[in-house]
Amino acid sequence: MAFENLFIRGYSIRRDEIREEDGAYLLDLPVLQSDVQLGFHSPVAFFVGENGSGKSTLLEALAVSCGFNPEGGSRNFRFSTSDTHSPLCRHMTVIRGSRRPKDGFFLRAESFYNVATEIDRLDRENPLLPSLLERYGGKSLHRQSHGESFLSLVLNRFGGDGLYFLDEPEAALSPSRQLTLLAQIGALARKGSQFIIATHSPILMAYPGAEIYVLNEKGAARTDYRQTEHYQITKQFLENPARMLEILMEE
Repeated sequence: MAFENLFIRGYSIRRDEIREEDGAYLLDLPVLQSDVQLGFHSPVAFFVGENGSGKSTLLEALAVSCGFNPEGGSRNFRFSTSDTHSPLCRHMTVIRGSRRPKDGFFLRAESFYNVATEIDRLDRENPLLPSLLERYGGKSLHRQSHGESFLSLVLNRFGGDGLYFLDEPEAALSPSRQLTLLAQIGALARKGSQFIIATHSPILMAYPGAEIYVLNEKGAARTDYRQTEHYQITKQFLENPARMLEILMEE
């Protein structure tokens, strides 16, 4: 997908617009220690970085700015179990492309249970309409394992020309299932979809041509896959696990 066909071309955040009343933790996030400006040029982009670097907070702000429910789901989901989402979206300017997505979903590992519950509720309360569950594989997501339900949602619910935000989707997936997800992302990207993903997974980050942004106190720096800490540490460990463990355990 060419740059001009992306649904979201980038975003910007002005550090001086964030106030104490927005939450002290926002002012302490490494990625927000200065103004942030970022552009997307690929249909698949990753936010990576240490725990607490601001990956999920940025992804949530982008998703909410694009009309998605803070706890996850499609734009039609309006449930709320706890009003804990960040106000960062109020200080974010999203640069949109000329196209508009036909579909979209915000998938986040930490609130996936609540999304599955909402899908079941909506299906029960609309008995005269075609079963909502058919769009999710024909079976309640609660009646599948965590990993199976994740994949069932992506394989059955996601379609072409969609805008998808995924927050640490690898949390529920084995390495082989991460490869399945990777293949599905590729298939959907070829059908005009755009993905923005927060992850720790070196498997997912290997997507060909993806943009990888490492978040730290200097902002968001585009980084080559093999230069990421995730790749280098994983490679070092797999090449010589005995030596790595010896170093880690010597104290």
